[in-house]
Amino acid sequence: MLLFKGISTFGSYLMLMGRVLSLPERWRMFFKQYIKELAALGVDSIGIVLLISFFIGAVICIQIKLNIASPWMPNYTTGYTTREIMLLEFSSSIMCLILAGKVGSNIASEIGTMRVTQQIDALDIMGINSASFIILPKVLGLITMIPMLVVFSIVAGFAGAYATCALGVLSTDDLTAGLLHDFNQWYVWMSLIKSLFFAFIISSVSSFYGYTVEGGSFDVGKASTNAVVSSSILILFADIFLTQILS
Repeated sequence: MLLFKGISTFGSYLMLMGRVLSLPERWRMFFKQYIKELAALGVDSIGIVLLISFFIGAVICIQIKLNIASPWMPNYTTGYTTREIMLLEFSSSIMCLILAGKVGSNIASEIGTMRVTQQIDALDIMGINSASFIILPKVLGLITMIPMLVVFSIVAGFAGAYATCALGVLSTDDLTAGLLHDFNQWYVWMSLIKSLFFAFIISSVSSFYGYTVEGGSFDVGKASTNAVVSSSILILFADIFLTQILS
């Protein structure tokens, strides 16, 4: 029964995506919604991304210095390890998990509210492809903004690491040497590529749960929770496969 329900849900998701990924009927309205979603889903998330990344970068640097570094290891080990953690996992995968909670719940609750208040039904009655009109700007908006947020996260994480130099954790020269040691540009591109897939998962899965909600306000809250949980699980699974493919 559980397997059948999972297959049925996946089939409904694919059918909805088939309606979403169609050419907009009115390009002027689409671009207006697209710009709106850029601000709502991306720009409004910059603050929390910078804040979390700054402190995580600082904490990672301190923890590595205190627990891993030793007289037998080069002085740049702390900076090198901090850079690898920020580039390979935190700024792409972990940050997207955080955004799944913030952005995903917002998308699901917004679309779910439109469903229970019959706004989506009104669009369908007028002959408008409501799935494309509502969901496509959110999907493209998040795909556009997530790579930028990843870059901001990387920079803020490094800034947090440099902030620990003021606390005397390590010298600025040692940290800089570690950040530059054996640098591989592909790791940055890998983080950006992974973030594109994660952005699609967050936006499409959250939109699906909001669009298919049935009932009242209680069911909207439940759909929002399911959207965050499902998006997070799918991001973790996708992270495994993408890391294996891109590495």
